[in-house]
Amino acid sequence: MTTAANRFYVVLQHLAFWSAVGALLFILYDVGVNPVAGENIWVHRACGIAIAAGFAVGTLRYVPAIELQPFRRTVLIIDLLYLGYLAMALVRFFQDWDDAGTLIPIEARLGLGAAAVFFRELSARRELSWLRLLNPAQLFLTSFLSIILIGTGLLLLPNASNGQLSLLDALFTSTSAVCVTGLIVVDTGSFFAPFGQFVIAALIQIGGIGIMTVTSYFSYFFKGRASYEDQLLLKDLTYAGKISDVFNSLKRVLLLTFTIELAGIIIIFFTIDSDHFDNLGQQLFFSVFHGISAFCNAGFSTLENNLYEPFVRFNYPLQLTVAALFILGGLGFPITSNFLKFLSYKMKRNLLRLETAYTPWMLNINSRIVLATTVILLAAGTLLFYAFEYNNTLAEHQGAGKWVAAFFGAATPRTAGFNTIDTTALNLNTIMIVFLLMWIGASPGSTGGGIKTTTVAVGALNLMSLAKGKERIEIFRREISPLSVRRAFAIMLLSLIVIGVAVFLIASFDPDKGLLPIAFECFSAYSTVGLSLGITGTMSEQSKIVLIVLMFAGRVGMLTILAALMHRHRHYKYRYPTEDILIN
Repeated sequence: MTTAANRFYVVLQHLAFWSAVGALLFILYDVGVNPVAGENIWVHRACGIAIAAGFAVGTLRYVPAIELQPFRRTVLIIDLLYLGYLAMALVRFFQDWDDAGTLIPIEARLGLGAAAVFFRELSARRELSWLRLLNPAQLFLTSFLSIILIGTGLLLLPNASNGQLSLLDALFTSTSAVCVTGLIVVDTGSFFAPFGQFVIAALIQIGGIGIMTVTSYFSYFFKGRASYEDQLLLKDLTYAGKISDVFNSLKRVLLLTFTIELAGIIIIFFTIDSDHFDNLGQQLFFSVFHGISAFCNAGFSTLENNLYEPFVRFNYPLQLTVAALFILGGLGFPITSNFLKFLSYKMKRNLLRLETAYTPWMLNINSRIVLATTVILLAAGTLLFYAFEYNNTLAEHQGAGKWVAAFFGAATPRTAGFNTIDTTALNLNTIMIVFLLMWIGASPGSTGGGIKTTTVAVGALNLMSLAKGKERIEIFRREISPLSVRRAFAIMLLSLIVIGVAVFLIASFDPDKGLLPIAFECFSAYSTVGLSLGITGTMSEQSKIVLIVLMFAGRVGMLTILAALMHRHRHYKYRYPTEDILIN
């Protein structure tokens, strides 16, 4: 392009971005601040104009570059489709924008349009190039902190809640949502208004799949390319095996997430009684909220007593659907993707009798370990829960309902956080089992927390190898690398140290709470579970701050925090002589 065209291109970039920023501010003012009567009409009009301006200049920006960069034609078509939709909407410029009778309010439609423009233009901003100076761990921490702070600000808006929400409680709720924990200091359903509940659901979704996954994929989609440096960075964040698989991995993560969530939302919608809702919109929002919360292992619910409410307590199809969602979300995106690929291969080869290339190791070592560990934990946990709680919290259930409740009770401590029984009434031996399940948590690359199933599996395999006098750890005809063993024991040690320090601090700030409830709260926070023995809302401000730090540390991982704070060590070509240390 010529110098004049290049300048025009830059001007259009700025216009598109700031138009999108203005549109978001308009819509946030409308839904979050409660403008005076009649003012919201002008807010809607201004928002519509800003969105249209953003799409218009964004479309014009690509016109001079069509022949030079053909990949942008797809983006141009998308822009034109959006622009046509908005042009039809703006025909009503001088009419009343009040669509209260529709299923999706005008505020929601305008907000989605504004967000689409904003994220597209944000992905093309060169001002964000300074982020490349951060290593993957620092970038991961920065993204989570940014979303937590933005969520805190949104929850403090007047229309977000039905009462006065303090800054600390807003920060606690935002952290719990982004870190997909589920611990609450105020009731989500009654205290937060529809706008506040929508913000919480959005924070859960972003925190579950990761803000870097969303922004990176859409940045690649809209720009059509990514630098080699960007691909190296994303390879570490997405668990991609090769650099060439980075954006395919991102696409699979998003596709799996939204497909499974959509299926769960549809099933939830048809398994709940519509008589408990005032209208179809409330029933739909209930389904969407719990579908997102379940798959992301968040444990948030709009019901006062979570899934222990009378009208869902014995709804076993709903409980099995929610359990399936958080188990799939807890398996991890790489594992789920590999397992679906394995099923597809087996179906084509055995059922459809199609000729396919023989692949002896379709199900990789990570998938085998995760699936085996998950099945063992679910089976053992269900049997123990059923035996210990048969005449206690399971007494109100009958027949197969006892097994469903026991299965749900054994699965939910592994970072899901939903409860269909009274957690405060659990027997002590059951609570000890819950402690262990919470500490283990979900699997790597998932929406859940904990030290992860692979960590426990590697630790157990190492103990068995030592007991047998073996020098190597072998399983499924593969040898586990020494680095994996070192990482596993480092993660276990760090988790116990951090939880121990948190228990000590909270016991100092709230000595009246009792050691067992405090320890339960800390394990739940670090493993991003969300279960509680009922003391979260009554804790002191200092204890809430400890839990906020604990939730954040558990979600991003202590090794990630240490990697972000410490400088990378240079590798030298020499090695010192090896010595054995006396242990045990």
